[in-house]
Amino acid sequence: MSIIYILIPIAVLLTALGIYLFFWAVKTEQFDDLEKQGMSILFDDEESTDNQKPKKTEDQGNSEQSNR
Repeated sequence: MSIIYILIPIAVLLTALGIYLFFWAVKTEQFDDLEKQGMSILFDDEESTDNQKPKKTEDQGNSEQSNR
C-alpha cells in the first residue's frame, strides 16, 4: 500500500510533463505542416531542377584528370 504514495506523484509528474511538452510543440509550430517532409522525398530539389547539366561524380572527375 505504501507504493501508492510513490506511484501517484510520479504519474502526476509524468502527465504534467507530457501536457507541457504537447503545448510546447503546438506553440513552436511543430504540427503545422505534417505532410511537407513526407512529400519532399518525392520531388527533386529546386537546385537540381535549375541546373540542366548533370553533376560530375568523383570517378568522372578523376578519369578526366588522368586523361590529360
